[in-house]
Amino acid sequence: MDTLATGLTFRDATDADVDELVGLIESAYRGDSSRAGWTTEADILEGQRTDPEGVLAVVKSPDSRLMTVEREDRIVACCQLEHRGDHAYFGMFAVSPGLQGAGLGKVIIAEAERQAQESWGVKEMHMTVISVRDDLIAWYERRGYRRTGRMTPFPYGDERFGIPRRDDLQFELLVKELG
Repeated sequence: MDTLATGLTFRDATDADVDELVGLIESAYRGDSSRAGWTTEADILEGQRTDPEGVLAVVKSPDSRLMTVEREDRIVACCQLEHRGDHAYFGMFAVSPGLQGAGLGKVIIAEAERQAQESWGVKEMHMTVISVRDDLIAWYERRGYRRTGRMTPFPYGDERFGIPRRDDLQFELLVKELG
């Protein structure tokens, strides 16, 4: 595990990172490039995952941080941390497809949890995952997240979130108690 974390730099994203971050997020979730990793959504969603405006909004939000992870001066991963009162929200998590499956995600999520606790004193981390993503949900469960059964609808018709290839998509809330 130490070798995975070696050479990683964690920092908050800036405006100058937006285009590179959009490229990373798109490559991890959409299109043929995403099939190199295991977090692809290419079979359930087409179109975009995010856009420069969406990423910039997270960078600029006073209650949010977009944590970038660099190795050798290249952004290889990112995640959003948002302070929401007694808990933090974890989202926009992307690891470069060629680096997925090597344990990098575990290192990043642990650092995100640590930073959320340290910065905001929160006791829980929340996230939403598309409920049909069984492999991804199982991965989060192995990190200590639990399924709540609380669902929110997928934003059908809003192409900013992608073009669904099936009609049964919804988000499930996953929660982890911290510390």
